[in-house]
Amino acid sequence: MSLKWRTLTLLAVAELLAMSVWFSASAVTPILMVEWHLSPGQGAWLTMTVQLGFVIGALGAAIFNIADLWPPRRVFALGALGGAVCTILIPLAATGIGLALPLRLLTGICLAAVYPVGMKIMATWTREDRGLGIGLLVGALTVGSASPHLIRALGGVNDWRFVLTAASVLSAVAGLLVWRFGRVGPYHAPAPRFRWHYLTRSLSQRPLRLANLGYLGHMWELYAVWTWIPLFLAAAYAAAPTHSWIGTLGAERASALVAFVVIAAGGPSSVWAGRLADRWGRTRITMTSLTISGACAATIGLLMSRPTLVTLVALVWGLTVVADSAQFSTAVSELGDAEYMGTLLTTQTAMGFLLTLGSIRLIPVMVDLVSWRWAFATLAAGPVVGTWAMWQLRRSPAAARLAGGRG
Repeated sequence: MSLKWRTLTLLAVAELLAMSVWFSASAVTPILMVEWHLSPGQGAWLTMTVQLGFVIGALGAAIFNIADLWPPRRVFALGALGGAVCTILIPLAATGIGLALPLRLLTGICLAAVYPVGMKIMATWTREDRGLGIGLLVGALTVGSASPHLIRALGGVNDWRFVLTAASVLSAVAGLLVWRFGRVGPYHAPAPRFRWHYLTRSLSQRPLRLANLGYLGHMWELYAVWTWIPLFLAAAYAAAPTHSWIGTLGAERASALVAFVVIAAGGPSSVWAGRLADRWGRTRITMTSLTISGACAATIGLLMSRPTLVTLVALVWGLTVVADSAQFSTAVSELGDAEYMGTLLTTQTAMGFLLTLGSIRLIPVMVDLVSWRWAFATLAAGPVVGTWAMWQLRRSPAAARLAGGRG
């Protein structure tokens, strides 16, 4: 294996391991709600604070240009090790959300030094094959985000401390891997700086607004699915016959295992969608992905009495809900000017993750109001808006700048 692909492979493995702490608390939310006497709304904050911390960290890193002032591999390593420390402190010291929420906020801030910086290291090794590199990193993030559910299914169904401890160990290993092997490649160059006065300029151009609107529609759905699909599956599996595969595993273990497969399925689909987008156009792939995932959001709750069918729809949802994720950032990079690319991408990320606070918090409210049967249907609004935005972008002259003229 060449130095390039050895580095990128180890970087992807480290990304996967470090992202295990992102949903570590979310994976055990059902247990914590019982042990800590939390409401569903309080349980939602175990994920929402990570989202908020990520926005704070991403903005801070962009404004102060952290990844250019310090060696990127050290920034990544410190972020992964910091996330590991914040995560392990919850089982060691927390007895409720009073300490857990600040630690989750700090975890999000640390992870802002992992994913964006990992993308920067990847970019220093790729040019013509950058689409493949981006897909590889997004796929690693996706599988890593799913990994706490696998940990729970294999050894921590009723032991939340084991899940968080295992995730923190994996993140620490990620930090050590990148510290040792995460060298930058031959295409290293200073990143475009974040500049406040570019904010309005970047959002005033219609093609960029449409690409960002597509991204926001995608984000409205994505993290709410990843947060709440385990609880939904547990509810759907609760009445499964004892002689079925669900009954054999038990509803809790089966829901954790299927949640892992559902979320992790987005890993290979991100790579696949990236390749297709280069050939067929970014707008076509994003519209297809948004349409299928939105249909899954609208219908999956209606199938709760048929757990096998729920599982199949959930798998399709997992494949499509994240497959288009990298294409929105790629579209912005193709539509915007290089001089304010840092501002464009940071603004897009901040808007998207802030929006997830609303959709993550909305789901438990809707469960109380209309039950799981209709709760996920509220997420379909995001794909509807996102599909419309990408359709408008496809019809515009700016589409000629996407995917080598393929739109």
